[in-house]
Amino acid sequence: MRAGFGQFSEAIPEYLRFALQYGVTDILLNTPKLPAVGGKWELYDLVKLREAVELRLGGTNMKLSALENVPTNFYDHIMLNGPRRDEQIDNMIYTVRNIARAGIPIFGYNWMPSHVWRTTPAIIRGGAIATAFNYSEAKKLPLTHEREYSDEEMWNNLEYWIKIITPIAEEEGIRLGIHPCDPPVKKLGGIPQLFRSYDSYRRLLSIVDSPSNAIEFCQGTISEMKDSANDGIYDFIDEMCRRDKILYVHFRNVSKPDPEDFHEEFINTGHVDMYKAMKTYFEAGYDSFFIDDHVPQTFQDTHWGHRGRAFANGYIQAMIEAITKEKSE
Repeated sequence: MRAGFGQFSEAIPEYLRFALQYGVTDILLNTPKLPAVGGKWELYDLVKLREAVELRLGGTNMKLSALENVPTNFYDHIMLNGPRRDEQIDNMIYTVRNIARAGIPIFGYNWMPSHVWRTTPAIIRGGAIATAFNYSEAKKLPLTHEREYSDEEMWNNLEYWIKIITPIAEEEGIRLGIHPCDPPVKKLGGIPQLFRSYDSYRRLLSIVDSPSNAIEFCQGTISEMKDSANDGIYDFIDEMCRRDKILYVHFRNVSKPDPEDFHEEFINTGHVDMYKAMKTYFEAGYDSFFIDDHVPQTFQDTHWGHRGRAFANGYIQAMIEAITKEKSE
């Protein structure tokens, strides 16, 4: 188990030096800012991106372990069965092949054409500001894509895509994983949030049984689900780890397992026992990396959240060390 940093979109030396100084080994770039002529990414640009990350400072190496998300307009017609679906599928096949051939082993994406939703922020420990969600507020917002979509048609669109892209990923030796819908409520802006329960992930994995069809395990979002009450979160971590379906983990915490009314928390103050969670990953054989994901906005921090991320990353590294040493004694 390893610590990583993510949630930045460019391999800027400032961010990479910060990551290196704080002891991470794995870098995840979220929706990297690459040329996107024709709705696809070129191999040359992806190789340059990987090489920019893999700095060697002080004898310590970092690697670009994953890319998370392409621009939504690369595949919105795939998600919604729009008129450009087949064109976008060809472009995404091209992009996935290039990610793999550039030496980047994981591609995480989502099935949220309307993106992540939040409503009025919450004030948490010491006056820090955290993102929050209230379904009653969100229901007052308009449709995002002109009409209401059904669960059935969104599942049909997903199954069509999974059956095409998984053999490509297998051929190229890359693993693909879908982020849960955040927040995991029934519908937002007329779009079903397909990945809102544990069973929805089991259904995804049954479409094509392959190491390349896996999960981008956002523990924060999964712990928002009602399934996560009464210790359900630990059982699900164990199940997915033992099936080798977790590609990497967003190790964050939320206030309660209620997708309709929650707020994000500091890593050590939410409803999930993070020690128990980390112990579960370890005992179930998880062998990849953790990133902090979202962090609360704290006093005099930067927009990216350098202070909050240093705190969360230190917590993650200490937890990994404690669990590992405890189990080796």
